[in-house]
Amino acid sequence: MDPIQEVRIDKWLWAVRLYKTRTQAAEACRGGHVRIGDQHVKASRMVRVSELISARTGDITRTVKVTALLDHRVGPKLVANFLEDLTPASEYLRALKEKEQYVVPNRPKGSGRPTKKERRQLEEIL
Repeated sequence: MDPIQEVRIDKWLWAVRLYKTRTQAAEACRGGHVRIGDQHVKASRMVRVSELISARTGDITRTVKVTALLDHRVGPKLVANFLEDLTPASEYLRALKEKEQYVVPNRPKGSGRPTKKERRQLEEIL
């Protein structure tokens, strides 16, 4: 069997588990969230070994280097064989800090609907 020379970017992003579904990977490409080098790419763009890909997945912009190609989804333990994660640690810390900023107020269970005063206080926080 011949080794794969090229594979579609949406298929590769899905196969290495950067996106949960291939449709999400294609939508990310369409929305301009995926770049190879400094160029936004379409879902049909072919990926080659040693290319740098930047993909925004949720709150984090992941930067990965393609080390091998595949066209089928692999288990999480095998993903490291196909990509090298170059995402800086500061990116993960930034996303964590942003998540910590949004503290959702906790109301005791069974306390019923919030009063008008409590609702106004909640709206001030949010």
